[in-house]
Amino acid sequence: MENKSYYIVTTLCDKQEIVNNISNTLLERKLVAGSQISKVKSSYWWNGEIEAKEEFKLEFRTREDKVDEIVETIKSIHDYEVAEISKTKIECLTEEMKKWIDESVG
Repeated sequence: MENKSYYIVTTLCDKQEIVNNISNTLLERKLVAGSQISKVKSSYWWNGEIEAKEEFKLEFRTREDKVDEIVETIKSIHDYEVAEISKTKIECLTEEMKKWIDESVG
């Protein structure tokens, strides 16, 4: 059995239109198995000041071999000057979830 790695790729965005564009593009290109979108309150340093705003947090389940293309796709759509795009390895995943991700991504 091939030993594949699976990841959650995460980004944040404050505009619903861009959120939808990122999610739909990644799904249509079969780069991700699914997306989860939630509203969050963010506080952070920007240009020497503390900023606070409501944003959308986007999470995508995928395989390791898709991560680089996902990052490039998000960057090409995102409107933030510095977009946070991170990946987290999924250490514990059922065989059923692995199969679903494998069948969902190209």
